[in-house]
Amino acid sequence: MSEAKPDGGWPAAATGRPGDPPPGVPAPPGWTGRVLQVLATSTGGVGAHVVDLTRGLVAAGADVTVCGPAATEQRFAFTGAGARFVSVEISAGSQPSDARAVGALRRTVAAVRPDLLHAHGLRAGLVAALARGGSRSRTARPALVVTLHNAVLSRGVRGGASRLVERIVARSADVLLGASSDLVARAGAVGAADARLAPVAAPVLPPARRTRAAVRAELRVGPDTPLVLSVGRLHPQKGYDVLVAAAARWRDQHPTPQVVIAGNGPSYLDLTARISASRAPVTLLGHRDDVSDLLQAADLAVVSSVWEARQLFAQEALRAGVPLVASAVGGLPGLVGDAAVLVPPGDVAALDRAARRMLDDPARLARYARRGRTQAATWPSSAEMLAQVQAVYAELSPAAGAGPDRAPAAER
Repeated sequence: MSEAKPDGGWPAAATGRPGDPPPGVPAPPGWTGRVLQVLATSTGGVGAHVVDLTRGLVAAGADVTVCGPAATEQRFAFTGAGARFVSVEISAGSQPSDARAVGALRRTVAAVRPDLLHAHGLRAGLVAALARGGSRSRTARPALVVTLHNAVLSRGVRGGASRLVERIVARSADVLLGASSDLVARAGAVGAADARLAPVAAPVLPPARRTRAAVRAELRVGPDTPLVLSVGRLHPQKGYDVLVAAAARWRDQHPTPQVVIAGNGPSYLDLTARISASRAPVTLLGHRDDVSDLLQAADLAVVSSVWEARQLFAQEALRAGVPLVASAVGGLPGLVGDAAVLVPPGDVAALDRAARRMLDDPARLARYARRGRTQAATWPSSAEMLAQVQAVYAELSPAAGAGPDRAPAAER
């Protein structure tokens, strides 16, 4: 178990209203071209990032169309952020429908005639690369930017296929942006000509709507019972089996800490079985829209993932001043600095010890709560993220916004 040290990177943001550029950071260049944002199935951080980016681009004068599964529009309301939305069913994994997705995106590219495509994630990057390959002439086709949010973790045949996709996407992108330094290094290793670090800003949560007592009453957690919270998709990557196993060891504590996990996904049945078999004090809450309320009620946050870049819930917890125990993987050490306790991934005993030590020491909890808020102030704001992306767009499409043919696609 260790306390992480920051690895440098993005400069500290100034205090002020969320999203305000800090002193010395130039205002966004106001790129006003035409862009297609492309994403696959998403229920969490990627979709939230695309909404945040879309809102900023539209405010600066850009013409934005978002292409993705219909469920993402229902979940994130990109049209509410000022974009047009075109349904393109891109799954998170390889599916027979991928060919249809390429065709649908190719038709959208032909209709919208964007200056560039910006794909988010490996699967969206592949579909965008293939769709772009059949659009216009090679010299006139739109530029391609791909932001990678996740690493290839699969093994066996599926892992081999994913690594092939990884190479295709890396070599097809004009600029590849990685949410963490290890993603950038990996992209370069598999052939990306231009790979850059581009930390993804976490949208600021709205204020809690209910009191701590009201939320804990809903969860049937007493006022003196420690409440441990994790939020994320129920997927093997999140390592929730490790959190359940650690929580099962807490039954001898008085009062027994209660764990709640908000999210849904393919691991639901497996986790339900593990919780039942081990009699772990864990409740699966399903999808929740009240993360601010849950954080207000929590005493400790846990991220037990086997890999993360800039994990959304880790950022939400530290911003809210909730002490955090997290896996020392991917971009998490650089993200949290010394504001969280890091443990080896997959180590039940280490997670157990770290959580007990935090919950048994109110002064330690208070110290990490203060550290969390301090660390959160160093992260890039949405305005800084927007400025960086706009600069990449301007570099790839310097003429965007000029000339008589820049009328919005809907007017042509």
